[in-house]
Amino acid sequence: MGSITLQQVEKTYGQGAKGNKVIHGVSAEIADGEFIVIVGPSGCGKSTLLRMVAGLEEVTAGDIFISGRRVNELEPAARDIAMVFQNYALYPHMTVYDNMAYGLKIAKVPKDEIERRVQKAAGILELGALLQRTPRQLSGGQRQRVAMGRAIVRQPQVFLFDEPLSNLDAKLRAQTRLEIQKLHRDLGVTSLFVTHDQVEAMTLAQRMIVMNAGRIEQIGTPEQVYGQPASTFVAGFIGSPPMNLLSGQAQGRRFEAGGVTLDLPVEAPRSGPLQLGIRPEHIKPTPDGSWVMQVEVLEMLGAERLVYGHIGTAPFTLRMESTDIAPRAGDTCRLHVPLEHLHWFDPATGARVNG
Repeated sequence: MGSITLQQVEKTYGQGAKGNKVIHGVSAEIADGEFIVIVGPSGCGKSTLLRMVAGLEEVTAGDIFISGRRVNELEPAARDIAMVFQNYALYPHMTVYDNMAYGLKIAKVPKDEIERRVQKAAGILELGALLQRTPRQLSGGQRQRVAMGRAIVRQPQVFLFDEPLSNLDAKLRAQTRLEIQKLHRDLGVTSLFVTHDQVEAMTLAQRMIVMNAGRIEQIGTPEQVYGQPASTFVAGFIGSPPMNLLSGQAQGRRFEAGGVTLDLPVEAPRSGPLQLGIRPEHIKPTPDGSWVMQVEVLEMLGAERLVYGHIGTAPFTLRMESTDIAPRAGDTCRLHVPLEHLHWFDPATGARVNG
């Protein structure tokens, strides 16, 4: 019903030698009913890709299919999609009810059907008591719910979300994320959600598309992307604080990095230049640890504590529970290296190297 297929999709602004290609042959299959999050840094092309699916940007090359129908040349109104923007874009002089009903009135949907759809959407989003208010009488989170309600009443095949939570404060973002999860669970509509916030991506996605410089770096579940990053870009972008990456030379169970030689719990996948990655929460201080870290700065973050320092000359970070006994600035800390949490990457390409 609401599947989306992207086949070698490209986007170039301008012509000839002055053309600027921003999307480089993106391909992906999104199943009916899936919630997919496109995540990446500013300027990576994620919103441009979403706008091409919506029909707001022309496709330079490749094909986009919605429910098996090629939509490259179709106007947005003919694609059976509904979009929620970062800007709520509500009519300020209309009530909540009229904002949600306006598109249906323009489409000449019968009045009783409009009433049914608006009341159903208002019930899902807990807007029933606000239907006669105008947008200026609402909080930011309530306005965003109205914008989502306006999309719901359309009963589209696909929902497209373009950074809809960016204008909300931290508490409202967390609350609205839960509402979006409930919304998808109740409606089951195929959804594409664009964000630069990895927390939003990890908490909302059934699968994630991680983009970098107009290309897909990795597609997978949050668990796959976090636990088995396909590249150093994904390893550094997903996770807070990011994965520690040590560049050095591997030889058997020895790894030279930061001017020191580190003992490995297992042989490196190959000899020669490699990057070794390990997440800050996967390495623990222990008296008999084989790695030595010089502690420089500690940050207390409530339930956890971040410890910053160096192994040799290479920066290194630990994440510890706040209840654990933490080292102090200036201390030398020995670290246990868990075999199952080591990641290896090719320093030339950034691609994952499997042992």
